[in-house]
Amino acid sequence: MKAVQFTEHGDRDVLEYGDFPDPEVGPDEVLVDVKAASLNHLDIWTRRGLPGVELEMPHIPGSDMAGVVTEVGERVSRFEAGDRVALIAGVAGGGDEFSRKGDPTLAPDFHIIGEHVRGVHAEFAAIPEENLVPVPEGVPWEVAGSASLVFQTAWRMLVDRGELRPGEKALVLGASGGVGHAAVQIADYAGAEVYATASTDEKLEYAKECGADHVINYEEDDFSKEIRRLTDGRGVDMVVDHIGEATYKQSLKSLVKGGRVVTCGATTGPDPGAGLNYIFWNQLSVIGSTMATPGEADEVLDLVWDGTFEPRIRETLPMSEIDRAHELIEERQGFGKVVVIPDSEL
Repeated sequence: MKAVQFTEHGDRDVLEYGDFPDPEVGPDEVLVDVKAASLNHLDIWTRRGLPGVELEMPHIPGSDMAGVVTEVGERVSRFEAGDRVALIAGVAGGGDEFSRKGDPTLAPDFHIIGEHVRGVHAEFAAIPEENLVPVPEGVPWEVAGSASLVFQTAWRMLVDRGELRPGEKALVLGASGGVGHAAVQIADYAGAEVYATASTDEKLEYAKECGADHVINYEEDDFSKEIRRLTDGRGVDMVVDHIGEATYKQSLKSLVKGGRVVTCGATTGPDPGAGLNYIFWNQLSVIGSTMATPGEADEVLDLVWDGTFEPRIRETLPMSEIDRAHELIEERQGFGKVVVIPDSEL
């Protein structure tokens, strides 16, 4: 088969789309003929190299895809050949105290397909059946292959970890990106008053289309000061911050007393300084969130499949143009998800 791969960490020139051995299907696995996949900022960090993460090389990136089942292992009971499926990338072995209580994202061995182990930017992928969800007929492959990671991540952040309530004020940073545009839609669905930041007027208009009530160009304004102005000095109840060092202190300053920051990433750096003075004096909460439980993923994906939420596609490319796909994410060009299609499907 053909697959996106790299044999060393580095810039986009380490990426190659070429021959790779066909995957072997284990007894609990399903072989999927990939119809569409998509990128996340995680793919950029994995390509560059993450501290403490040692990969088997060559590595296939990719944590989002959808396709058709072509083969199932002998112990598989949920799927059969011909089924339409999409990936849920979080993996836990089970048997630990957290998995037994229903939250495998806290398991000591929790890891992500495409980040810690080989991913799905390929013509075929062998996936544990527990990491697949059915995709109804009529859902376009580009939608099915681009929704899972960002919508499950945003849903857990806002609904389960952040407990966003109707009538609250929520600020979503980087609203034109994958997680950001999902978070805007979810915050709007939850009944919040939604504030959103982006770097251009075009991206701000896009955030409004996704459900933002107020928008701020962070290239022109200090968003924490704008939040104070827009809320008559009050601040917001929740900040959704997946950006990290560049925004963390402003995020704390944007909160009402007793407010909360929810974070699922740190694309500009992981060590912004704790800001303990803001946290203890204003009685703030900083809440971490990673991926989602299978139940949370099922809940939000049902809302994608029925059209309540929509993964916006900024560009669809052949997998052989994977360097361009990485460039779109890395250089923050456009808004929404970047989809890649195996060349054999074009």
